[in-house]
Amino acid sequence: MSKKNLLNNKKKSHKLRALCVFAPIWAVLVFAATAYAISINPKDYLIGGGIGILLYLSVLLITVLVGGRLDSKRENKKSSGIMITGVMYEKINSMKEPAVLCDSSYKIVWANRFVHETYQGTVIGASLQLLFDYHIKDGEIGKRPKDTIVPYKGKNYIVDEEALKDYDKSYYLLTLRDTTELLNLKQQMRDEDKVVAYIIVDNLEDLLQFEQERYRAAANQVESYIREWGKSVGGLVKEYERDKYMFIFEAQHLDKFLANKFEILDQIRDIRVGSGNIPVTVSIGVAKVTGSMEERENAAHIALDMALQRGGDQAVVKFDDKIEFFGGRTNAVQRRTKVRARVVANELISLMAKAGNVLIMGHRFPDYDAFGASIGIARLAMLCGVRFNVVTNFKDVNIKKCMKFFEGDDAYKGVFVDAAKGLDLVRSDTLLVVVDVNNIQMFESEHIARNVKDIVIIDHHRKTAEFEKEPLISYIEPASSSASELVTEILEQSLPLNALQQNEANMLYAGIVLDTKQFSKGTGTKTYAAAMHLRDNNASYETIQDLFKTNIKEYRQESLFGEKIEIYRNCMAIALNDKGADGSDRILAARVADNLLMIEDVVASFALVQIDNVVHISARSNGTVNVQLILESLNGGGRFDAAGAQVKDTIASTLIRLKEAIDEYINPEV
Repeated sequence: MSKKNLLNNKKKSHKLRALCVFAPIWAVLVFAATAYAISINPKDYLIGGGIGILLYLSVLLITVLVGGRLDSKRENKKSSGIMITGVMYEKINSMKEPAVLCDSSYKIVWANRFVHETYQGTVIGASLQLLFDYHIKDGEIGKRPKDTIVPYKGKNYIVDEEALKDYDKSYYLLTLRDTTELLNLKQQMRDEDKVVAYIIVDNLEDLLQFEQERYRAAANQVESYIREWGKSVGGLVKEYERDKYMFIFEAQHLDKFLANKFEILDQIRDIRVGSGNIPVTVSIGVAKVTGSMEERENAAHIALDMALQRGGDQAVVKFDDKIEFFGGRTNAVQRRTKVRARVVANELISLMAKAGNVLIMGHRFPDYDAFGASIGIARLAMLCGVRFNVVTNFKDVNIKKCMKFFEGDDAYKGVFVDAAKGLDLVRSDTLLVVVDVNNIQMFESEHIARNVKDIVIIDHHRKTAEFEKEPLISYIEPASSSASELVTEILEQSLPLNALQQNEANMLYAGIVLDTKQFSKGTGTKTYAAAMHLRDNNASYETIQDLFKTNIKEYRQESLFGEKIEIYRNCMAIALNDKGADGSDRILAARVADNLLMIEDVVASFALVQIDNVVHISARSNGTVNVQLILESLNGGGRFDAAGAQVKDTIASTLIRLKEAIDEYINPEV
């Protein structure tokens, strides 16, 4: 039976009940009228009958009218307000906020008094979507986020949904709660929420250590920029230590800083000092997180540390669920002091002495720098008298060459293990020392890192993300030439004279030579000091030359890159090798990237090689382009002038993404 017929039958039943109620009254009246007519005059039957008929029709009319009004009132509550009856109906109908009932086709079948008065006309039959800009799908009732906002007549409402059933049909009751004022208050609280930032001048003291008379003038100029920046947003700027500032401002201004990519970095970079006209740079750590002021201050410190570990000259903004980076377009300046190396050495020795055993590893596809730094840390573990192992990949071509240096050396017997064996050696008191990498996804064994409680990281690559597990020591110096240089400094502060073996010194020396391209780039006074220390421990360039020689197969494979070379943007060289490459071509790609920098007008180079389903990218720069920033968009990393990435994709698609990353770097506003 249809709903319409059902409602008609209900109406008939109401009228029949009404007739039954008034029937006795009608019968008494007709009988009285008839008796009266008979008693007066038998001839007046017609008059009595007429009076009876009139009385009957009158009662019938009254019955229909009264019954119809009762039916109408019942249907208004029950049929129009499907399943909304009694007190609830009156409550919803008298609400001072919108309430509507729609059917399965999202047509409004009932609306409360507020909606009718607001529209001053009928809304019955109107589309829910057109009226409220609101969508409902079967199965989603009650699952929509409770803070879903619906605009209605210039105000904002939150919708409460309820699914109703009437026989075989579905209906949806929507009641709207006015949250305009509440939302405005929440927005005001968000705007006025406090953001904590730390600002530190990266290199002013190092740049001006020989020009003391100009130090204060440059420092004052930097401070003037920072204070004007704070004043522009009504913030609070306090210098808590020389060339170090705390900046507190309202959150509503952070969007402006994000939009202009922290232009304060560019303003301060325009300050030039010294005979080399070197720019002054600052690092900024910003915390836009929830919690107490103490928690925000700690988060700002973490963001600042990350900015410094990425080389400085940048702003790092830490949110509750993500981190954003801005700047980082100048190379880091190497610090001359070895104070931090001495502190790290003491802390590392203390941790090793307490550990049950020490595991040492570098990055996947290790090079001489990763292996040499691992050997240096192994020597430090020997000094501490703790059991240690170096986790490495015996199948790697580079490792096979390096292992020959330690054949027959009893001190290293059983020291080298693969990742599976290293995982078996993990204990509750194991200390893991990771060198030449800070991204856990690039560790030699990610599983070991996730199962070890205590980790130390020593690296010269820029930090790309927040650590999943906070290390006990995080010694990251992007200004250093290599991890081998950092480890050599630690050993210089720790080992007795002549305690470093010749083969160990040779491996550390090979790491420095590799990453500096034979001392032709990325070097500083500390680099040469580390090299001199290794030479004093009998390191020999002639001995390590065999590590850098290539065979005829590799020489021919390298020539394949030359078949597809493109000069992109008139200054970026890109070379491809997509012809049957193997693991050795990854090493050749780095060599090709170095050689491409020799092309006239080329300031950065990229060599791509497809090995199985992974595209390996090696990038190099002449020091004017930050290739690490470019490859970060491809989940890569590295240093300012040398970086790499591994992309699981085709070489054609990877090339498109690489060009897009280059375009973004050159024209960040586009």
